[in-house]
Amino acid sequence: MSEQEFVRQAEGLKGRLYRTALLYLGSETAAVDAVDEAVYKGYLARKKLRQPEFFATWLTRILINVCNTELRRRKRETAVEELPETAVEEFDALPLKEAVERLPREIRAVIVLRYFSGFTLAETAAALDLPPGTVSTRQRKGLGLLRLELEEDDL
Repeated sequence: MSEQEFVRQAEGLKGRLYRTALLYLGSETAAVDAVDEAVYKGYLARKKLRQPEFFATWLTRILINVCNTELRRRKRETAVEELPETAVEEFDALPLKEAVERLPREIRAVIVLRYFSGFTLAETAAALDLPPGTVSTRQRKGLGLLRLELEEDDL
């Protein structure tokens, strides 16, 4: 893949990548940093992409790995010291966003890609390197958990 082709395709995906990173990380600045790092890593590895038609899922997979690395780093940091209560208020207080944030990581990945990033079932499966049946099962389970959580909030 040429430099110009990579830049053209990456520019077209930045909005979708940003939404995905924002839902994963919950912070605008962290999401921008994650997208930048994913695009940079993709640029360095662009010659390793065997099938250019899967560029979007390939770059999304890189972004997910960057986000997971950041989440692991955060977990180590918060385990060492207690955060002040005001630091947690970074994420919007919308019930749906809070409910999505509380989902288990592997289920949240499917929900974020399918419903907030606009991926198809096949694209989600390719991005997460999972069989489509597993993605479908996690999607159903995630939607059920969200429904329960949001119904509890209404009571």
